[in-house]
This record gives sequence, C-alpha cells and structure tokens, in this order.
Amino acid sequence: MPDDLDMEPVEALAEAQRLLDADRPFHAHEVLEAVWKAAPEDERELWRGLAQVAVGITHMRRGNAKGAQALLSRSADRLEAYKASPPHGVHVEGVVQRARKLAKQPEDGPIALRLTNG
Repeated sequence: MPDDLDMEPVEALAEAQRLLDADRPFHAHEVLEAVWKAAPEDERELWRGLAQVAVGITHMRRGNAKGAQALLSRSADRLEAYKASPPHGVHVEGVVQRARKLAKQPEDGPIALRLTNG
C-alpha cells in the first residue's frame, strides 16, 4: 500500500472488504488506517476501531492470541459509540458482534466479517 493512500470512505470500505475476503487483514488495516488519519474528528474513532479489527485479525492469523484478543475487544468497545447512527453504511452492529466473538474464540477458517450493510 502506498504511504499516501487517499480514498473516499465508501471506496476504502470496499477495498478493505476485498482484502479481508482475500484473507489479507494487514493490508485491509492499512487502507482503514489511511482513512482514519484523514477522517473528520467525529469519525476518527470509527475508522480507528475498524483498523484495529483488521490488525486484531492479523494477530490472530499470526498466532498471537493474546494480542488479537486485546485488539478485537478494544476495537469493539470503540465502535459501540457508532451503533445508533453508523456513517457510510458501516455495519457497526455486525462488526462489533464478530470482533467480540473472535476475541473469545479465535478461528483458523474464513473470517466472515462484513464491514457494510450492502
């Protein structure tokens, strides 16, 4: 990923989803992190939480269960604030539920994480 990655939120969500579906969570994290750093203040924690989910999955895939559990739990806590009114079609409820489940029971198979309602 280029250091100067600049994507609109909907485009970034689609790209991050494509990368997650391809089992490339670290690359998805980089896409989400780029949006997080450029996001308006009121959305910054949403993007930070999404990026942390992806890096938590990265830790899970690399066998770092403790790191995965910490990041997935922290990201779910961070995303809770956006449940009532999620921007950009982010499926906050589903991401929070999946992150919490993965934190409790890491798995080796497909992640099956949907970032958006679409």
